[in-house]
Amino acid sequence: MRLVVTTPTAIAVDDSSVGHVRAEDASGGFGIKTGHADFLTTLSICVVRWHNGGGVEHYVAVRGGVLRVREGKLVEIATREAVVGDDLGHLRGEVLATMAKGIEVEREARSGLLSLEQAAIRQIYRYLRPTERPLRARPPRQA
Repeated sequence: MRLVVTTPTAIAVDDSSVGHVRAEDASGGFGIKTGHADFLTTLSICVVRWHNGGGVEHYVAVRGGVLRVREGKLVEIATREAVVGDDLGHLRGEVLATMAKGIEVEREARSGLLSLEQAAIRQIYRYLRPTERPLRARPPRQA
């Protein structure tokens, strides 16, 4: 069986010697073996485990996503973010570091967005505010 895990920017896992895959969706954990019926589910944030042909267990932490089994031979996972590791302890550290980096990137993006919003509001205010010069009385019109 083949396992393919993709993110919007990369292929995180492409292993063609998979014997068993384990993941989690809203109903709980489940397993997939070669010959599994076609299947489609939405994954929770979880660690997907699989055994390769040599019986070695591998892991990939996914930030939700969609899992699809096709013809009992192909397991595809599309996710926003994936962190691959062969040791759960090491994977935990990588996931925490990746999350911290993501939080910092989001914070910077929010800060930039706030600056743009403030600049737009200042421009609108300048455009809409009345002139600061006092209005002069116009001389009466002569007919």
